[in-house]
Amino acid sequence: MTEKIQALEFSGFAGCASSREVDWHLASDNPAHYGRFPRAQSYRWSVGKADGCEGLEVFDKESVVRDMVEQGGWLLLGDSITEGHFFSLSCSLYPHVIATPTYTPNSYFDRAWPQNLYLNPDSPLVKDLFIPTGFDIAKTPLATFRRVDLLLTQEELEHIHEKLHPNTAANFSLFSKEAAWSLSPKEYLPIFLEGGYSTLVVSTGGHWTTTLFGGYGVGEPAPFKDAKPGLDGVIELFGHAMSSWADEVQEALADAARKDHGARKRQVLVRAYLPGHDNCHNIKLPWAEIQVPKGASYNWGSIWRYNEIFEVDPMILCTFELADP
Repeated sequence: MTEKIQALEFSGFAGCASSREVDWHLASDNPAHYGRFPRAQSYRWSVGKADGCEGLEVFDKESVVRDMVEQGGWLLLGDSITEGHFFSLSCSLYPHVIATPTYTPNSYFDRAWPQNLYLNPDSPLVKDLFIPTGFDIAKTPLATFRRVDLLLTQEELEHIHEKLHPNTAANFSLFSKEAAWSLSPKEYLPIFLEGGYSTLVVSTGGHWTTTLFGGYGVGEPAPFKDAKPGLDGVIELFGHAMSSWADEVQEALADAARKDHGARKRQVLVRAYLPGHDNCHNIKLPWAEIQVPKGASYNWGSIWRYNEIFEVDPMILCTFELADP
């Protein structure tokens, strides 16, 4: 690759609707890494029976846009990893979608601001779509990203921790001063249930570290008797917090289904969190098999443990059972 614009073609995109840090998202912002292209980007991912995904349809942007318009959009909640998913979606669905807000490089951008994809009124699909009652091309988003690092607010997590461990030391502080962005389910569930969305996609894990959860940091005294130290303690809290979150989401889904008599089908998808890799810029080909790094920054080496909690906890799995209206 000799010019950064080539990253679009190598990635299989005709363009990207989102203007938010385009070169950074496409990993084309550093000429020193141009040697990774096209091999690191130009591959076709395939799945089969062994992956548990037999029968998965081939991605078709027109079909996805049609489904979003006619069945309901997607609300994506998560940290910068999910923001990357949103950006990718803006490229995968281009040119049938437009994105807001317009991002101006080197200007102020609040990560808490919503980012949206809307149906492009100039798309040739428009004339063939069934436009549901109440759908406004200019106002009804097909996809929205909100920066929600922990799925719960810090205050809600402090309450959960205190309820689990009422005898915690008086001077214990669960969180450090590290920055995090989050919303309460009490804020984002009404957006999901009342905003014309059909699918809530969430992902969390990367910010559940001992640096943000400073009370479990290296060298900190045990917050209570027999407390698990370090990351083990954070992951234990993660499991309790996600069970509490799942209960709240399930209750909200059931209540919404009762109120509208099941008129809108809603689903919640927990997307597996993706670990970072300290040497990623030197990897020039996609791996055929998972390779576990011997050492990793942050909590990257333990991300599988967070994902596993969503897979095996029955209290969380029940969130996907849609209650009868």
